[in-house]
Amino acid sequence: MTSLALVRRRAGRWALNGVATVALAYILLPLIFVVWLAFFRQEIPSFPPEGYSLRWFAAIFDQRKFVDGFTISFEVGVLATAIGLVLGVPAALCLARRTFTGRGPIGSLLLMPLIVPGVVLGTAMYVFHVALENALDVDVIGTFYALVAGHVVIVIPWIVRLVTASLAGVDRTTEEAAQNLGANRWTTFWRITLPAIRPGIVAGGLFGFVTSFGNLELSLFLVGPGRTTLPIVILQYLEWKIDPTIAAVSVVQIVLIAAVMLITDRYVKLARVV
Repeated sequence: MTSLALVRRRAGRWALNGVATVALAYILLPLIFVVWLAFFRQEIPSFPPEGYSLRWFAAIFDQRKFVDGFTISFEVGVLATAIGLVLGVPAALCLARRTFTGRGPIGSLLLMPLIVPGVVLGTAMYVFHVALENALDVDVIGTFYALVAGHVVIVIPWIVRLVTASLAGVDRTTEEAAQNLGANRWTTFWRITLPAIRPGIVAGGLFGFVTSFGNLELSLFLVGPGRTTLPIVILQYLEWKIDPTIAAVSVVQIVLIAAVMLITDRYVKLARVV
């Protein structure tokens, strides 16, 4: 009987590992093909490849719109993440440490952009900007700051969610002990709470930046002339031409994001909150 139970346990473990392997392969296979395609020598993708070359990575810099799109996406991502941290961290602290009327609905509202389709969110933001422009009689639609404000909306949920998760693991008795020893609330937060939730703050900022940098649906409704983000540049390029340049751009994005995540994990251990 013991032997039969052991066999069943091993069979279950093998089945679970097999399912996990298939799921992982399903997720990574498109990524592998994109990276492979970036090194094809021929302009029109075909299999098997005629050879391999790095020419498409050099072609990125020949297309000024890719460079400008990357610059705009980076600037918007950095600003949206910075503003999201300023707004999201205090919001997470209030939701995790305070009891007040409407706490549940407010928490759900802050996380709503994670589940609302991007097209719906983009339409709502565009209508809001139209109403705001008509009410204030100032230019709002298509401006850089309107684009940043829209991206702040999709950044905040990541920050609130991950910082709240970090706060759940903080021992309140440590903070209370610091206050009993004479530390005020600011000193307690700066020396006790902040170091404990730093991985959540960094992880929230990182995931918020990645979400903003790669966003397409919301940006389509908010961009203006001369302010096209990189995902929109890629979409427009694909409407007229298909070659491995797009794959090369994607590989550059993947490498940059992976490098940032690895460097960040080296210092704050993202696995603690992700």
